[in-house]
Amino acid sequence: MAEVINMPRLSDTMEEGTVAAWLKKVGDKVEEGDILAEIETDKATMEFESFNEGTLLHIGIQEGESAKVDSLLAIIGEEGEDISALLSGGTVDDTSSAVDESEESLTSSETEASAAVDLPEDVIVVTMPRLSDTMEEGTVATWLKKVGEEVEEGDILAEIETDKATMEFESFQSGTLLHIGLQEGESAKVDALLAIIGPTGTDVSAVASNFKVGAAESKPEAKPEPKVEAPKVEVKAPVASPTAAVIKPVAASNANGRVIASPLAKKMAEEKGINLSQVPGTGENGRIIKRDIENYTPATQGVSVGKFVPTGVEDFDEVPNSNMRKAIAKNLAKSKFTAPHYYLNVEFDMDNAIAFRAQYNSIPDTKISFNDMIVKACALALKQHPQVNSQWFDDRMKLNNHVHIGVAVAVPDGLVVPVVKFANEQSLTQIGAAVKDYAGKARNKKLTLDEMEGSTFTISNLGMFGIESFTSIINQPNSAILSVGAIVSKPVVKNGQVVPGNTMKLTMACDHRTVDGATGAQFLQTLKGYIENPVTMLV
Repeated sequence: MAEVINMPRLSDTMEEGTVAAWLKKVGDKVEEGDILAEIETDKATMEFESFNEGTLLHIGIQEGESAKVDSLLAIIGEEGEDISALLSGGTVDDTSSAVDESEESLTSSETEASAAVDLPEDVIVVTMPRLSDTMEEGTVATWLKKVGEEVEEGDILAEIETDKATMEFESFQSGTLLHIGLQEGESAKVDALLAIIGPTGTDVSAVASNFKVGAAESKPEAKPEPKVEAPKVEVKAPVASPTAAVIKPVAASNANGRVIASPLAKKMAEEKGINLSQVPGTGENGRIIKRDIENYTPATQGVSVGKFVPTGVEDFDEVPNSNMRKAIAKNLAKSKFTAPHYYLNVEFDMDNAIAFRAQYNSIPDTKISFNDMIVKACALALKQHPQVNSQWFDDRMKLNNHVHIGVAVAVPDGLVVPVVKFANEQSLTQIGAAVKDYAGKARNKKLTLDEMEGSTFTISNLGMFGIESFTSIINQPNSAILSVGAIVSKPVVKNGQVVPGNTMKLTMACDHRTVDGATGAQFLQTLKGYIENPVTMLV
């Protein structure tokens, strides 16, 4: 019977592969262990060997073509065997239809199961709330109530970690906390069971046991998702062949003690004088393949004097990604790969800025930072260059007349961007107080959503860490972000003379869809005027 060979997953991050070369052609005989093709993954080009014997009847992906993991790669069977049923869409459609019917049945059963459990009188099911517009799941950071305690309307039930911040979640009901659905540190999708509140002594075990994640949408707890691969033919049934090269070191022998290795691996081991029984196999079912021989390091026994022997032990810790870290990864990846970034680099003379700050801070109860001065200068420059203060949408461009400056703040879980609103209308002292307040809230995870939304331009400053220059990824939907480096003392040329000076490098990343090069350069010239002559910010 013909066997369908799908595109294998040859690395843990591989999502699609490209056929670099076919080492067999249609009609060729294939033995178990023969190299079928060279597959280019996201990490390397690897040999993919056959785990079946027969004749190569069909090639689904030509050399140079790419396809998703599990797409039809080839079919191996008996010479002359009819494989038209495997190539036609009928099998796939029938399978998809069966999956759809199965899902329909599961959904129906789930709905009936949910309907079968009637909520006792005055019992309220509290689900995971959506605390931000982008939140998809939440993590219970802390429970402030425990089972059996009385809960009043307005009491804080728990602290929920979202993709943006850790927020207090208050109860909108009164009663006794009868059940907790998620323990501290556990995560769940929005609308999952969080808690049950009701009269003291009420039995809610049936409600808790029958409530599924997303039951509000009548979805089964784990329902199959049919894959649609177009235009590639993807056969899910009735074929089930071990086609993916699972990279998992196991013993390289079967139950009878026979060493399992590909012909190529055996030949290479013989040439190198390697004992195959000592080689861990990473192929299917522990099969030893080419890369195992290439990567094999003999054991340390019998090592001659003077030969280097590695003695270290590989070790690592795994830390689950927080919701904030996942959100940062998702948003920055989207920005980097959707907005055409380009970068403008400038270097400003900071002598006047240093003198201005010293004089300004000599006023009693007044203290501003260089970052506060940059926020104010940017706000004033943005009013003169609204194109830089813009946002891109597929069908329009939004030129903002207000200036809300986002200031990136590092926190243990990643990065948050509180927003100084109407920054152009605020004094340097007001900006300094606002930034200091936001930074404190950010580190204590007390920022509200309103304090983190609505920025029209962003500033990221790593100067305090001694970084002289760097580039940042645009904080969408903004059109630009300014990266601020450290103030550096060095020789500079003034009036034809080399004299001691202080300079600061800045890099602005721009979205080319909204900000042209000349526009960005003009904005930086205006900014230079304010930074190098800060007294003009007070006029």
